[in-house]
Amino acid sequence: MFSYWEQESFTHYQHIVIGAGIVGLSAAIELKERFPYDRVLVLERGLLPTGASTRNAGFACMGSVTELLDDLEHSGEAEVVDLFLLRRNGLARLRSRLGDKNIRYAENGSYELISEKETDALSKIDYLNALLLPHTGKPAFSLASEKVAEFGFAPKYTRALIRNNFEGELHTGEMIRSLTDLAISKGIEIKTGAVVDRFEEGGRNVDVFVTDPFRNETMLLKCDTVSICTNAFTKQLLPDVDVVPGRGQVLITHPIKGLKFKGIYHFDKGYYYFREIDGRILIGGGRNLDFDTERTTDFELNTMIQISLEQKLSDIIIPNINFEIANRWTGIMAFGATKQPIVKAFSDKVFGAFRMGGMGVAIGSEVAAQLGNMVKER
Repeated sequence: MFSYWEQESFTHYQHIVIGAGIVGLSAAIELKERFPYDRVLVLERGLLPTGASTRNAGFACMGSVTELLDDLEHSGEAEVVDLFLLRRNGLARLRSRLGDKNIRYAENGSYELISEKETDALSKIDYLNALLLPHTGKPAFSLASEKVAEFGFAPKYTRALIRNNFEGELHTGEMIRSLTDLAISKGIEIKTGAVVDRFEEGGRNVDVFVTDPFRNETMLLKCDTVSICTNAFTKQLLPDVDVVPGRGQVLITHPIKGLKFKGIYHFDKGYYYFREIDGRILIGGGRNLDFDTERTTDFELNTMIQISLEQKLSDIIIPNINFEIANRWTGIMAFGATKQPIVKAFSDKVFGAFRMGGMGVAIGSEVAAQLGNMVKER
């Protein structure tokens, strides 16, 4: 049973945001900036953000050549360009909001490894550059195949290397830490371990039912607006939305002496990605090997994919170099019929921003700004 004091001081808010990942924290900040005198509350069911916000690879990326060409097979040029710009603008907003130093942003190079079966993509570089040039002001992609030997990649696989001139890297943990600190500094309340069971619209308010696991009770919170920023887990609150979870497998090595490369790297249409960090290699991806199994919100490791990641390390990235695995984990992303995120007003009180398509770092800040504008204009 909740006390009089708790009911008086902790149950009424103007805005409640569900989810404390990149989008949720950014959305709360956007709302506080638009409504500085309103009480804003963020609810997170885990001690840390549950999905992928603290479990990704820390890529500040906008899409590789083969990924964009694959997108063009399913979408028109305008849609692909719009998504590229959403990623670029989102990264610019994130960097401006938090500062490069606070998120350890760096541009140590971004490259795509091109296999024999993908060499046709090399002839499309000029086309993509021309498509994006009105928005970028300089070519987005350039050949850098001379670096294959310098970086030590296996030439049997890596027939060419394409540089992306607009991508960088950041430290995922520092980014979320900085977003959290900024939200708190603005007077935003954040409660973790708060499981939202459901919400109900009624009259002037939205009722949000939250389980307190310690007391084994449900607390009723009331707010003027609720914003759902739960990405792959959104169907638990909005069962009819087009959201399909996608689990991402990741591992990181112990430090490798004399590692020859820095920066971030993609291959196989972006389904695999790796980077250097603190003298280690972080590699993730491979869900295209087992799409059915990886359409899940379970955080279990997929042994087959984990083995594939190790094979990619030994066969392609650092051939003939010994390494040891330090840690393995997974993150849960959200996909759908298109790569466009869902930013939607479900009513004049209920809003949502989710389905980041594995690009939450890039687009999360911009998507949150769009949500903030929707709430402001309601």
